[in-house]
Amino acid sequence: MGIDGTKILFPSNEHTTPGYLVKPTEGKGFPGVVVIQEWWGITEHVKDVTERFASAGFVAMAPDLYHGEVAAEPNEAKKLAMALDRERAIEEISSAAKYLAELDEVGPEKIGIVGWCMGGGLCLSTAAHNEVIGAAVVFYGRPLDANDTAKVNTPVLGHYGELDDGIPVSMVRDFEAELERNEIPNAIHVYANAQHAFFNDTRPQAYNEDAARDAWERTLDWFKKYLV
Repeated sequence: MGIDGTKILFPSNEHTTPGYLVKPTEGKGFPGVVVIQEWWGITEHVKDVTERFASAGFVAMAPDLYHGEVAAEPNEAKKLAMALDRERAIEEISSAAKYLAELDEVGPEKIGIVGWCMGGGLCLSTAAHNEVIGAAVVFYGRPLDANDTAKVNTPVLGHYGELDDGIPVSMVRDFEAELERNEIPNAIHVYANAQHAFFNDTRPQAYNEDAARDAWERTLDWFKKYLV
């Protein structure tokens, strides 16, 4: 399937937000997916993943929550993440979903969201504050607390690494239990011998090919189940 990627500006309340939009070159009625960046920003890896979604039959867009800034090393990424206005970021993610839903090429009204690391946490927070979202997928994003988990009204697929020092398995299982307690459709996977950032193939120290492949297949299946 041919795809076409372009940089855009989309409206978000009284300002605009840049984003990277990728569409299949032919056809209509595609489900839409908002791709939420890691703490590095809109890197080539994020663009590549956005293009992968389009190649799989989605209209995908990565909103640039740093508005042009990209970090090259962890200290810089940490500064950008700490400076991020989370409420504004959630607003921009929600606006990206609304923008996708209004495109001629997008069929279902419900939009999927997926995020990694910092973006995974933002994905969950958006799912707790937006009714346009039809399905959410989080890759090693910090779980919500019990109060916010109760507000989620969309199916949640979670991918976590057994060896993630920042998000212990016990925290993941507590989150899973809260999803179950609130009767929120979910599937939480903890990958053996996988670290934080196991999906990022540009980070060889963390990348786990088997876990990444399985998580990707499950992600596509999740969106096809709840968005199509």
